[in-house]
Amino acid sequence: MTTAIYPGTFDPIHNGHLDIARRAVRIFDKLIIAVYSRPLKSLFFSTDERLALLEKALAPIPRVQVVSYDTLTVEFARQVGAHVIVRGLRVFSDFELEFRMALTNERMASDIETVCFITSQEHTFLSSSTVKEVASLGGDISGMAPAHVVEAISARFDQLGDEGTNSMPLVSLRD
Repeated sequence: MTTAIYPGTFDPIHNGHLDIARRAVRIFDKLIIAVYSRPLKSLFFSTDERLALLEKALAPIPRVQVVSYDTLTVEFARQVGAHVIVRGLRVFSDFELEFRMALTNERMASDIETVCFITSQEHTFLSSSTVKEVASLGGDISGMAPAHVVEAISARFDQLGDEGTNSMPLVSLRD
């Protein structure tokens, strides 16, 4: 049985993430969505909130498990018996970062492979930062993320109030 992990912050999950998960589960026997809980960036949702949003979004996909982790990704992969790290590539600029990460992971754990999925064309523009920014400006994100995620983003902006859009943690279009 081949277990793969799909690591990320998923802050929040969007349709591009779901596309990669659906396609990865067709290849691997088990897919663990690994939610990194200690990123070097500000988060919009807590780890528990991200886990809940992911679990609901991924519920219809068989053989998927959602867990959080706070170690090196290759260490986490070993802890759960995974021999594959799944990553998604949207645009050419993603390749350089993913290439460097794959080489770093290979140097630390040569027994763990990185497999990159090219995103489906309709999701190439999507990132978690894009979803949050469009939402912060009142744009329609209903085609970018599952309905429950759209609702959670709207509720978070309501909670933050007018000042929330000014202090929203957007870091890059790389999420």
